[in-house]
Order: sequence, then C-alpha cells, then structure tokens
Amino acid sequence: MLTRRQKHILLKFFSMFSVVRGYNILIIILAQYLTSIFILAHNKPLGKVLFDINLLMLVLASAASIAGGYIINNFYDSEKDLINRPQKSMLDRLVSQNTKLSFYFVLNFLAVICASYVSFNAVLFFSVYIFGIWFYSHKLKKLPIVGNLTSAVLTILPFFAIFMYYKNFETVIFVHAVFLFLLISIRELTKDLENISGDMALGYRTIPVVYGERMSKVMLTVLVGLTTIPVYLLVNDFKIGHMHYYFYLSVMLLLIFLLLLWKSKEKTHYVWLHNILKFIIVAGVFSIVLLDVDVVLNRI
Repeated sequence: MLTRRQKHILLKFFSMFSVVRGYNILIIILAQYLTSIFILAHNKPLGKVLFDINLLMLVLASAASIAGGYIINNFYDSEKDLINRPQKSMLDRLVSQNTKLSFYFVLNFLAVICASYVSFNAVLFFSVYIFGIWFYSHKLKKLPIVGNLTSAVLTILPFFAIFMYYKNFETVIFVHAVFLFLLISIRELTKDLENISGDMALGYRTIPVVYGERMSKVMLTVLVGLTTIPVYLLVNDFKIGHMHYYFYLSVMLLLIFLLLLWKSKEKTHYVWLHNILKFIIVAGVFSIVLLDVDVVLNRI
C-alpha cells in the first residue's frame, strides 16, 4: 500500500505529465527518429542513425523545448481550460504555477544545452523556437488565422531542425511536410471549434469567434480539399512503399470528418472530430515504417 506522501508525489507526477503532454512528447520523439531513419537519412546505415549522438541531442532539445511550450501555454490558458477542460484543469492545478514556471525555465535551459552539443546554429534555432512558442502563447494565439498558422508552423519546426542537420533536399520531403502542415492546420481550427465557449468568455479572437462556425466549417472543407493535392503527388509521383495504404485511409477518414463536421453543433461532436484527426496524425507516425518494411535487414 502506498503512503499518503507517496500518493501525493504520484499525483504531482501525473499532474506534471498532463501539463507537458508527456504522451505527445513520446510520439514526437518516435516521429523524429522514424523520419530520420526512413526519410531524411534513408541512405545511411541504420546503426549510424540510431546511435548518432548529434541526432539524440537534437531530439532531446526538441522534446525539452516542446514540453516547456506546453507549460507556458498551460500557464496562459489556465482560466480558459477551466471552462473547456475542467477535469484536466483540476489535475493540472495539483502543481503550483510557480513550480510549473520553474520547470519551464529548466526545460528551456536543458534544450539550449543539448543544442549546444551539436552546433551554435542549433543553439540559435532552438533559442528562436523557444521565443516563438512564448510569443505565440502570450500574443498570437488570440488572433484569428495568424494564431492557427503560427501553431501549425511551430508544430513542424522541430522536424525542420532534423531536416537541416541531414541537409536532405529531396522533393518528396517537402510534399510530406505540406501534407503534415495542412493536417495540423485542420486540427488547430477544429480545436478552436471545440473550445469556442472558453475562447468567447475570455476574449480570444479565434476564427470561430470572429467569423462564426459556418465560415470555420467552410475553411475546414477547403483545407481538407487541399490535402488531396500532396496525397495525390505522394501516391502517384514518388516511391513511398506501402505507405500509400495510409494515405488512402487518411483520405477516407477526412471524408468522414467532413460529413460529420457539417452535422456537428455541440462540443462533444467537435471532440470526436478532433479525435479522428489525432488518430490520422498518430497513425501517420507509425506508418512511416511502411516506406521500407525491409529496412532492418537491408541497412544493418
């Protein structure tokens, strides 16, 4: 049996894990390694990628800066989250704001230290990235369109650090990036629809608040339509192994998303739509291995 003190410490741990979205961090770490192995450094031996200390430091710098970003975002959105996510908000509040801010600075310091192992350019990149996350959480998040675009860019920037490290400029990588950017943009706008109550109450000028739900749905429809362009190019013009099955599934799920979107009126409906998008994104991470299923045998 756990003592009261042990239970208290365990609850604090789960609270901080919730604040930094630990599950998201783990997915991002996996995505960066799979992207490096199967896309950015697909011509290198598997061992050289897996045991590359510079890559490890870049991944750790990304994880620390993203975790810090979740903390500062949680700090600025604490009142809004009480309206939109009351249960999660209660768990997050088990850790004091001072503790969260202290951990935020520690994580950012660790990110810069890890980046310094690689190069001065890496330090500069993550310093700008950390500032960008803070500025987004403090100012840009409350602005329509600008906030959505900034969030999508900040989400894919850690992969840009790996991209610059390997200096792989193949066209297929840019097409993958466009697909991911559009998918994240769809998710961000769906989150705005999901959180419209809290945004309206606290004066956040998001797209649904400023332009209305109907216009938001029109924008989402356009964005879903645009995703078919990179999907078509990837399936027809590039060698993507068995990953075409993932893109077929993604298009099918996005069509279902659209059908449900135009029938959605309540928060619970938008939560389901958000979950569909999260599934597509997470499935995309694991489906990267379909690019070359024989990679372990061929590249040892």
